[in-house]
Amino acid sequence: MKPFKIVAIVAGVVLLLAAGAIGLIVATVDANTLKHELSRIVMEKKQRKLTIDGEASLSFFPSLGVKLGKVSLSEHSSDAGFAAFDSARVSIQVIPLLSKKFVVDRIELEGVKVTLIRHKDGSLNIADLMSKEKDDSAMVKFDIAGVRIANAQLDWRDEQTGQQLTLSDLTLTTDHLSNAASGSMTLSTRMLSEKPKTDATFRLAAKYDYDLDGKRYSLATLDAELRGKQGADDFMVKLEAPKLAMGSEKVDGERISLSVSLAGSGRNVAAKLTLSGFEGNTQALKADKLALDLDATAGDASVKGALETPLAANLQTQVIELPKISGGFDIASPAMPMKQLKLPVTGQFKADLLKQNASGEIATQFDESRLRAGINVRKFTPLALGFDLDIDKLNVDKYLPPAHKSAATGKMPAIAPADDHINLAALRTLNLNGSVHIGSLQVNNIKAGNVRLNFKVADGKLDATPHAANLYDGTVSGSLSVDANGNRIALKENLSAVRINPLMKDAVDKDLIEGQGNIALDLNTHGDTVTAMKKALSGSARLSLKDGAIKGIDLAKTLRDLKAKMSVKQDAVQQANAVEKTDFSELSASFAIANGVAHNDDLAAKSPFLRLTGGGDIDVGNGRMDYLAKAAVVSTAAGQGGKELESLKGLTVPVRVTGPFASLSYQLEFGSLVQDAAKAKVEEKKQEIQQKLQDGVKDKLKGLFGK
Repeated sequence: MKPFKIVAIVAGVVLLLAAGAIGLIVATVDANTLKHELSRIVMEKKQRKLTIDGEASLSFFPSLGVKLGKVSLSEHSSDAGFAAFDSARVSIQVIPLLSKKFVVDRIELEGVKVTLIRHKDGSLNIADLMSKEKDDSAMVKFDIAGVRIANAQLDWRDEQTGQQLTLSDLTLTTDHLSNAASGSMTLSTRMLSEKPKTDATFRLAAKYDYDLDGKRYSLATLDAELRGKQGADDFMVKLEAPKLAMGSEKVDGERISLSVSLAGSGRNVAAKLTLSGFEGNTQALKADKLALDLDATAGDASVKGALETPLAANLQTQVIELPKISGGFDIASPAMPMKQLKLPVTGQFKADLLKQNASGEIATQFDESRLRAGINVRKFTPLALGFDLDIDKLNVDKYLPPAHKSAATGKMPAIAPADDHINLAALRTLNLNGSVHIGSLQVNNIKAGNVRLNFKVADGKLDATPHAANLYDGTVSGSLSVDANGNRIALKENLSAVRINPLMKDAVDKDLIEGQGNIALDLNTHGDTVTAMKKALSGSARLSLKDGAIKGIDLAKTLRDLKAKMSVKQDAVQQANAVEKTDFSELSASFAIANGVAHNDDLAAKSPFLRLTGGGDIDVGNGRMDYLAKAAVVSTAAGQGGKELESLKGLTVPVRVTGPFASLSYQLEFGSLVQDAAKAKVEEKKQEIQQKLQDGVKDKLKGLFGK
């Protein structure tokens, strides 16, 4: 019985000492004095104002504890609020105090509110709280039965980007926490943001098992979900991990999956990223497979597919490699001519997170096209992207919905709808440069070969300079600039030895002119709509063609019929005729363009029997033409008009071209022609009479002088 007696005596002494310690603490510690002392220390050490409202109270049963009412903490060297809570209670186990161990039984906080700020210089408003004068982490021992935080709020404000985020109704509960512990935890909150406008809820549940001294950490049955609304779209992000472990220089896990879904505005997107079979240590990690599954729809169109690759990551240098990407996607749309398209994908990717750069290569093949793209990310934030794209042949029209033909004409529309808004704002967010080479290209029915373009986008401006291509038996080269600052577009193009008729037919579905030659364009415009840009068009253009024809009128035929109409006093109007044309051996013209109107006054065209000059306006802004061409008969040889044109030789025949581009009219101004012809006849008679008078005078002189 003696041992039991000894134990009883020792236990009694311990209890007596504990009771004495509690009594001593209660008798000697003034909670309000402690409150003021804490405020003084915080101000002295951190230059922050700690305010504790109401009475502070101590308790010693069933555990020693401190209970506080409302408490607030200011910003560093400022009266502005940083953090506050409505009430707090910290309970401490008594017995461990006797052996100089500080064991917290429970921490409870209500109504916590904290504001985190990133200033314009990049510093955080908690930088002074995170600084350490001395590292005592090796000496810290803690033991907390549990933590409960309820009705908390965290405000985040980024003065660099203007972004603001609020986490409200934040609740956190944990089981036992100490230097080594296991248990469960839950976290939930509501997330609100204005840029972009977001209202979402977040929840997390997991089991933890860790040992800080042994550097061992693991999570099990991790389940986290973010669900809510961003703008008009509903979204959900879900993270699941059955088991994650790291410790003793070893990292492993069964599987981690991240699922993302987005629905709204006529589209649905579901993507899942899965990492499986991974292992390694604190220096390096590798995984058997990183897989992406995608299922997206937008209206009647859909994209489905999957990619997978092994993964290698150096955790010290923060270099991640995806050495062998493979997979493919199925694209379907009833608007596409072929309805469905398969895209096999292969490639590789490498990223250096410390240096903020990445590089990779991707290749695919579909129908008759083979595509290879090299990618170079120079900087992650803000994104600076480079690329090198090579395609052997590409028919873009084959994969786009067919344009609707006009019900009235059965033809394709020549221009975009006038009220189409042009929004170039996306250029302001891009920083990229790259090159594109396409062996054979068709887009908007225009056909080109050996296409080479160099792109640069920065500060809201896109420059495609230089670019070049083979075009309709000729070549084209030039530069293009698109500036989102003012919605401005500038274009310089030089077309050499290009066949103009098939180009115009393919580009704008117009059969107006034939010939091969050179075209030089120097154009610029600005505006928010297609109409505004057409009406603001300015610059210059030059045209030089050989061995062609003006379509819509046969001046030779018209002039051969003119003799029968010489007595007509009024003008005759003739609609353009698709089967008629006026041949020329060479044609040149230059245009000065201002406010959407191209003015010309130096048209010059030659044919075997005609010389054509003219001037007038082509109103691009309103889609109309008012032009006066003058045809002069210079030859009446056989096969070129013969005797029918003999009476018109030397005369100028005015032809006025007017009306909208879609239905031009050719008006032969016979009134002025008849007047000119009559004047020519009178002049011819006068010359004939003068010649006869001269001949008569000569005859008389001969008679008088006998010679």
